[in-house]
Amino acid sequence: MTSAFLTSGWIWYDKLISTIPQGKLFSWHAVFDAIPNIIQRLPTTLGLTLVASVFGLVLALIFAIVKINKVKFLYPIQAVFVSFLRGTPILVQLMLTYYGIPLFLKFLNQKYGFDWNINAIPASIFAITAFAFNEAAYSSETIRAAILSVDLGEIEAAKSLGMTSAQVYRRVIIPNAAVVAVPTLINGLIGLTKGTSLAFNAGIVEMFAQAQILGGSDYRYFERYISVALVYWFISILIEQVGRFIENKMTIKAPQQISNGKLGELR
Repeated sequence: MTSAFLTSGWIWYDKLISTIPQGKLFSWHAVFDAIPNIIQRLPTTLGLTLVASVFGLVLALIFAIVKINKVKFLYPIQAVFVSFLRGTPILVQLMLTYYGIPLFLKFLNQKYGFDWNINAIPASIFAITAFAFNEAAYSSETIRAAILSVDLGEIEAAKSLGMTSAQVYRRVIIPNAAVVAVPTLINGLIGLTKGTSLAFNAGIVEMFAQAQILGGSDYRYFERYISVALVYWFISILIEQVGRFIENKMTIKAPQQISNGKLGELR
């Protein structure tokens, strides 16, 4: 199984797992043998995650600002849209996107005479759209709560300096809200990474789909699912550690108190 990787840096791994005996009912050899093939699809999984998270974060910020300011006309639309996204399964949303966007584009072709090649649209576009909007629906509440937690005194001070509303958001509100929102957003990113396993329903061969393909070749489905679970687990741990690093970097350190003895020395 791993012979395809012998020329790409997996020779040591192939030698390592060769010492693991093949089992009859259950095989640890099959578990570890599948990992290199599953990791081969890691760029697809990470690509879906990163692009969807970026677009989802931008949409979440827009949703949060619309709800906080109760923007006329947009606020009722945002409320219904977020309620729908939070109240329906992500798999259903993925299927609605996968079949709905081509249907809508076909309608535009017929209505306005466009010549868009619907079949040329990559399936990843539909998956990213579904994941981004689903992530935005949940993250918008996190961002809204973080924005509302910003000290009003800092906002008033920024306005008194002549800053516009856009400058206040960019220089005061968003940096302060980010400190509060990052831990929850990192958890959302981990959930999104695991949620990309549903992309195989749209015909995208990512890590979970690769595990299914490998399982179908020798009917070791259980072992292959353990393999992909271990890979997802490792990725989640890495994201969690990166999130803690970012959180520590963004945390505002409290000023150190000077003891009376040191204060006397300074005098």
